[in-house]
Amino acid sequence: MEKPELAALVLLVLLIAVFQIQSDGIFLNANNLRGILGILPEIGLMVVGVTILMICGEFDLSVGSVFALMPMVMAVLLADGLPFIFAFLIGTAVAAMIGFINGYLTIKFSIPSFITTLGMLFIARSLTIVVSGGFPPLLPNELPTWLFTAFVGPGDIFRMSFLWFAAVVILMSLLMNRTNFGNWVRATGGFLPAAQAMGIPTARVKIACFMLCSMLAGFAGMIQVLRLGSPLPSIGEGWELQAVAAAVIGGTALAGGVGTIIGGVIGAVLIRVIDNGLVLSQVDANWFKFAIGFLTIFAVVANAWLGKRAKAIKLET
Repeated sequence: MEKPELAALVLLVLLIAVFQIQSDGIFLNANNLRGILGILPEIGLMVVGVTILMICGEFDLSVGSVFALMPMVMAVLLADGLPFIFAFLIGTAVAAMIGFINGYLTIKFSIPSFITTLGMLFIARSLTIVVSGGFPPLLPNELPTWLFTAFVGPGDIFRMSFLWFAAVVILMSLLMNRTNFGNWVRATGGFLPAAQAMGIPTARVKIACFMLCSMLAGFAGMIQVLRLGSPLPSIGEGWELQAVAAAVIGGTALAGGVGTIIGGVIGAVLIRVIDNGLVLSQVDANWFKFAIGFLTIFAVVANAWLGKRAKAIKLET
């Protein structure tokens, strides 16, 4: 399929129309959009990384734990008096190291990434609690929250985090569509033996994608911690599954090789729209996970059907 995200885009437009009608016009007002877009980057950044890794043919179930570990490491260092920039760089290095370990173990020992990162999910979450000492450290007052979480723009609809999110989406889209690395990622996920025969360094490509995925998850976690003002050890729990669901809903193939950054973004927006729309429509919030599960299965079935139809049309012509 040339546009795997098209089905998700159509569904997004339909859901926005439905929720706008159900909420008597409240859904698209400025205050509600502020709530949706203000939190979107925190799941969206994670989805971008997961999407790239899935295109490369791998999974990372540890991103929700890295989401909590990176800002916790940073917060502890800040509490010890380290300047923000150094604490941020060390926290990012920790996230990158976890991504490297995930990739190295997966490739070196031919372990399914599902198993490797499932183990890392528990390891990173445990480290988050150990590093915190059981009590979240207090963040200093002089942190540059204005650079990450302050509201900006007309009507203060957007946070600065949304601008960071938009910049990452543009950068990653260019990386995937305009560089050799993007072609290598798709080739590696599409058919590994052929990619290796072409001389593509598939092991390094996969490890790079694992590291990128972890760093984006850690960066997203830092943004949430700066917004909340406290590095809670429990943040990000269950988000790894939402990130995978968003990527799949956005048209990313489970087998790898197919997907787009914009598709992952659409999937992330869909999740936020459903979460917010159900509340405004006064629907029981317990239906949220049902909706995400249904959409995930529907997306896989729809994309498989559309793919078969596209192949049939090509054969006929």
